[in-house]
Amino acid sequence: MLDARPVNLLELHPDFATDPYPAYAALRERGPVHRVTTDGQESFWLVVGHEAARAAYTHPRLSRDWRRYGALATGLPTPTTLENPGNAHMLLADPPDHTRLRRLVSREFTPRRVAALAPGIQVLTDRLVDAMLKAPERRGDLVDAVAFPLRLTVICELLGVPDIDREAFRRWSDEVVAPTSGDSARAAHREAVAHLTDLIAAKRTDPGPDLLSALIHTVDDDGDRLSEDELLSTAFLLLIAGHESTVNFLCNGISALFSHPEQLAALRSGPDTLLEGAIEEMLRYDSPVETSTPRIAVEDADICGSVVPAGGVVLIAAADAGRDPARYDRPECFDIRRGGRGHLSFGHGAHFCLGAPLARLEGRIVLRTLLTRLPGLAPDGPPADRLSSLVSRGIRRLPVRW
Repeated sequence: MLDARPVNLLELHPDFATDPYPAYAALRERGPVHRVTTDGQESFWLVVGHEAARAAYTHPRLSRDWRRYGALATGLPTPTTLENPGNAHMLLADPPDHTRLRRLVSREFTPRRVAALAPGIQVLTDRLVDAMLKAPERRGDLVDAVAFPLRLTVICELLGVPDIDREAFRRWSDEVVAPTSGDSARAAHREAVAHLTDLIAAKRTDPGPDLLSALIHTVDDDGDRLSEDELLSTAFLLLIAGHESTVNFLCNGISALFSHPEQLAALRSGPDTLLEGAIEEMLRYDSPVETSTPRIAVEDADICGSVVPAGGVVLIAAADAGRDPARYDRPECFDIRRGGRGHLSFGHGAHFCLGAPLARLEGRIVLRTLLTRLPGLAPDGPPADRLSSLVSRGIRRLPVRW
């Protein structure tokens, strides 16, 4: 059994909130699993290292079903919104429920539907770059100028969401991923759910050629279909969670290129051969998802020789898995020629991210367009307002000039 005394991550590395990698590396040297805390009060079990992370992702004794097993949890409290509408989605389910939900969603969220988005993503990206080129001082914030509006527009068009209040959407997303308080998180959840409930009702009356309309009417070979709460929850998951991770991926990756000008120069000179590798290295080097959705140990769970006690809340450090020297040569070095596939930034196993193909597609289009149309793109100061919430890892402002 592991040492019951928690390690305070902020004491292990005072700058943990903005740069967690030294703390993760220090823990990895000691072993694969640790009881940790960030506030000296609530604690949880953190899995570090590539091999241990892969094992934890598929461990049969670690559950994501908080509705069923939340009462077992020790450490992090059970989220108070779990019994509310909007939480009956695949991210909080285990097989066979997860298998059923994913099968129904996958019937409509197909590779063909994703590939069909490419022309529209290109048009939108060009439109956003056009607006950037009109800026009188040739400088701006890449998050506000490209990453946020692109991802918001793409996911809204995919779902068939009409013009949405961007500031409200950003507030919902931020509060879900990195709550400022319990009350604020609950309020954001209620507002987002109310908006989606009205939207689904409208789609039932007047369906369109969008994913949400398709999910309302999809039926599998056995006559199964998504319930009302499952439909609402799936829309919530795709709209909120899918948005956040892709914005983080784009901005973390471009920031890494800025910090390694020789890599940026190589990519500019050979995008046709280096672009795919650059996308994977961006994902590996600074993962947009720092840790997985919390799991609960329903029984004592042995992870690579370390046993998490029943009731323990487990977070898997996907970001650290990409920096493990046992998996990658010189993992602290950003190298777009590495061929970094095998990272865990999209998870592993049954819960591998359904939106990974769309995120990669957006990354390829945005990066190629920026390199082609803004050859002088460069940082205009350091990234600001970095979000590191132990779940999501991203940048809120990325000042650039061109």
